[in-house]
Formats: sequence, structure tokens, C-alpha cells
Amino acid sequence: MEQDKETPQSTPDVHDEILLAALKLFAEQGFFNTSLTDIAKAADLPSTASIYQHFTNKQAIAVKLYDSILDTLNVSIDDIRRRSPSASEQLRGVVDLLFKLTDDAPNIMRFLLILKLDEFLPDQKALTESPAFIKILKIIQSGIRAGEIRSIDPQLANTYFFGIINNTLRMVLNGVLDKKADSYQSQTWLMAWNVIAKKSSSF
Repeated sequence: MEQDKETPQSTPDVHDEILLAALKLFAEQGFFNTSLTDIAKAADLPSTASIYQHFTNKQAIAVKLYDSILDTLNVSIDDIRRRSPSASEQLRGVVDLLFKLTDDAPNIMRFLLILKLDEFLPDQKALTESPAFIKILKIIQSGIRAGEIRSIDPQLANTYFFGIINNTLRMVLNGVLDKKADSYQSQTWLMAWNVIAKKSSSF
């Protein structure tokens, strides 16, 4: 016998809706300016009681978001390293990923690049200490060994390269640059790569 009654939202669905709503609000108005009431309303939940069935507090939501984003980045970087043999190609793949995320999932990039994560996630590993970013440093180290990247401290090379990349993406996210990130990708890549390349190259 068919039933016409709507089935209530399942627990996993509610969990995901809370995370999506929180990500949007954190990215748009900041962690400290977002309340659990705001999150419940954005997730179309009747009250904050529904949130407490999944998370102990607002910080627990932020921790889950942070861990989930970094886990996804880690998997993506593993895939880039498998598909691309050289350090330059791998770094290009990482840059392609970050620019695509900026256009397609700007709230994720605002969470990572705009928010001061250490202020509300003091017990979490810094971005630079996460597995995803350690793998990026390993790409740079392999590029130095292979002679693709200048023989300088890998941390310095990482800072020089991603300083240019991340600052460009921040300007897009903040509206300082008024076009989509994709519009600036090629020239940003050239600037960043030529800063660390052993020989100037357009790749």
C-alpha cells in the first residue's frame, strides 16, 4: 500500500544540512557573528535542539567542517600526484584545483583563506601542518631534487609560490578583483611558477 505522507529528513541529511548552512554563514559573516540559532534557521530546522542532536556546540561544527575540507583536499592532492609525473605538473594541478574551488565553492575557500582559523580552532593543526599541505611541500622538495625548482629552502619556495596564488584568490574572494578566478589563473600561475622555477619557464 502506497503512503502519501512525506518522510522526515533523515539523520545524515540533517547533519549535512547543518554543515552546509554553517559553512555559508561562517564564510559570509564570520564564526563569532554566527549563532546556533542562525544555523538552525539557515538549515530549515525547527530549533537549535536539532543541532544538539548532531553537534555539542558551534565549535564542534567548525571542527567537522575544517577536517572534512582538509580530508577532501588531501584526497584530491593524492589524485593529482598520481596523475602527474613532474613537480611542475603537480603544482599546476594544485593551482587548477584551488582556482576551480574559488569559482565553484567560494565558501570553502573563504573558510580556508579569509577566516582567522586559529582564533576559533586553536586546538586544530594549522593548515601548513595538515597532510594535504605537507604533501604539497613534498612536491616542492621533489622539484628541487629534480632540478625543476631552485635550490632554496622548500618552506621558502612554498611561501613564495603560494603567497602569490593565495593573495590572488583572496582578492577574488574579497571582490578586489571583479572577475572570476579563472580569468586570472594563467597569469597568476606564470608569476608564481617563475618565482621558484630553476629557469624561467612558462610551463
